[in-house]
Amino acid sequence: MKMLPVVFEEREIRRVYDEKSETWLFSVVDIIQVLTQQPDHQASRKYWKVLKGRLTKEGSEVVTSCYQLKMAAEDGKQRLTDVASPETLLRLVQSVPSPKAEPIKLWLAKVVYERMQEMADPARSLDRARETWQKHGRSEKWIQQRMTGQETRNKLTDYWAGHEIKKGEEYAVLTNIIHQEWSEVTVQDHKALKGLKSQNLRDHMSEAELIFTALAELSTRQIAEKTDATGMDENKFAAKSGGNIAKKARLELEQKTGQRVVTGQNYLPPARVKKLRRLGTP
Repeated sequence: MKMLPVVFEEREIRRVYDEKSETWLFSVVDIIQVLTQQPDHQASRKYWKVLKGRLTKEGSEVVTSCYQLKMAAEDGKQRLTDVASPETLLRLVQSVPSPKAEPIKLWLAKVVYERMQEMADPARSLDRARETWQKHGRSEKWIQQRMTGQETRNKLTDYWAGHEIKKGEEYAVLTNIIHQEWSEVTVQDHKALKGLKSQNLRDHMSEAELIFTALAELSTRQIAEKTDATGMDENKFAAKSGGNIAKKARLELEQKTGQRVVTGQNYLPPARVKKLRRLGTP
């Protein structure tokens, strides 16, 4: 499954794409938080717990249609959370009195329609991503590097898929090895440095961070292809070797410029950055 958060009225909603059912699955708590307009995520969890209990007693099929998947929580860790399809959420919305009910229903319907369009024409997905980054103020140079890096990433995961690497945890382990080798910080520590929680780290990387990430993953794939790396042990070696190539390049650049490549720079909205500073997040 591929996780790709989406934004509704400046609120980030976690979602994963289930390739088997070809359906987006959304975090129920995130939808509840929008409906109840709760600033506190914990309050939304409590609201959902009570609502789920009531719906269960009523014999509602909404609850039985929900199930749990691991998603990045506020602390950055992967935790089990209730998820549901857009169809299930449309029924759930009717159980929550909220002025946001109609807007969220229209938004969910739009998400379903857009996914149908993307399946018919994959280029639409890239166009939509570009439009989103433009709206968030990213430069054309940054957008091009982000898309190039994603293509490099896809080629690497395609290789893993054909060489006995399991999607999910094993992909994450290898990704972290590559990242830690080139940057000398783990993926989670890099996210913490930028003050990120459930956000996609790559969407908040600088142009330089994107370039070195792509170099590390490109090098990893080419080394793996050269040695026909199969299984975790052989691909761990390729990951470490590929990451090390990018590390050497990073260190040389830092020596020449006197500037660190890995930084706390991010693209969070100003209000979000101020909140993190009040909480003492680096």
